[in-house]
Amino acid sequence: MLVYIFDRTLDGLLCAVFDAFSLRQQPEALVGRGEPLPLFCDETHWVETAEDRAQRVWRGLEKRLGKDALRMLAVSYLSELSELDLPLFNYICKIFRRPEGSRCVELNFADPDVLAVRNICRKVLHEQLRMKQFIRFQKAKDGTYLAVVSPDHDVLPLVTDHFRDRFGDQPWLIYDAKRQYGFHYDQQNLTRIQFPEGERLPFDLKSGQMDEQILSENDKTFQELWRTYFKAVCIQERMNPRKQLNDMPRRYWKYMTEKQ
Repeated sequence: MLVYIFDRTLDGLLCAVFDAFSLRQQPEALVGRGEPLPLFCDETHWVETAEDRAQRVWRGLEKRLGKDALRMLAVSYLSELSELDLPLFNYICKIFRRPEGSRCVELNFADPDVLAVRNICRKVLHEQLRMKQFIRFQKAKDGTYLAVVSPDHDVLPLVTDHFRDRFGDQPWLIYDAKRQYGFHYDQQNLTRIQFPEGERLPFDLKSGQMDEQILSENDKTFQELWRTYFKAVCIQERMNPRKQLNDMPRRYWKYMTEKQ
């Protein structure tokens, strides 16, 4: 069994495709660096990530795929799921091996690799939708709005345009506690940020709550009003916990004001 070892980035996977064609190989598995090798592995190849090689492969995909198919590739990789690596690798290889005039690979959902990539892409897009629904902002004394999230997939890059359009006249920060990075919008520019290691954060990563010294006095009042309203509109006789969990999974509750 031939196993490719790469750094589990999208550029790394594109470089794995480059190496497979250069060496005329077809790996049977892809694993991240430091991860255990599968059973019966008798040959490994270390993939070196190089930006020029990755860009060369991506440019080749741009010539062969439409915008929707390219977006599906990029979005699916935000899933961070290890089970995506080999199907996505095989899918890209099939794109380059497709004879001219043959059926479009990206539309062949009977192909298990294409179907796997498509289904994972749909999971990421569903998570993106839920982030738009369940993000709750808190207002700091300086006027900045803060929201802490911890999504299953790395969907923060997919939701920033939505909030920039919706809250274009307000400064805000959305921070991913799981991946320890965020996006800050200052009413003009959108910037990806990371706090230095060991620096005291102005909010609690577990609850998402802003420090009392930083939180706006008005926001404390609005949070209490929102909790009161949420309880008031809840009709006990029509409670359906199963449906509520289906519509609003429990993993989102820790950062939602009405659930605290």
